[in-house]
Amino acid sequence: MPSSYRNRGRRTMNEINMVPFIDVMLVLLIIFMVSAPLITTGVVDLPSVGKAKQQPPKVIEVVVKDENSLELRVDGKDAGAVALKDLYVQVQAVQNEVAGGADEVPVVISANKDVRYDVVVQVMNHLQSHGVKRVGLSVKTTGEARP
Repeated sequence: MPSSYRNRGRRTMNEINMVPFIDVMLVLLIIFMVSAPLITTGVVDLPSVGKAKQQPPKVIEVVVKDENSLELRVDGKDAGAVALKDLYVQVQAVQNEVAGGADEVPVVISANKDVRYDVVVQVMNHLQSHGVKRVGLSVKTTGEARP
């Protein structure tokens, strides 16, 4: 037989055989269905709001109203608007005035809910980089828990 007759009988198949692929996918599906209930879920420990035994005698509050507006409050009384670049100077002056030069007076940062978190972090970073030792964030809690 000549070689030209042999090649005519054998043609290459251009189709993909899907049966082995389907078999592998079914086996993987069964493995995942059996092993899914056995996997333990991880526990995430979220920070909680702690309550101090007693409130500090003096508190300096920095209120971030919007991205360009900061306000200073001392024990709930307005001490005026302040720019970010002058914030440390104002806080230090209030600390000297309130506690006689002690820099242990806590500074609490509170912000409106519409303010970007980046602005609050910038205020906190500014205070900490200038040596304010006790800087915290104000957290408003409600009595009822949400599901």
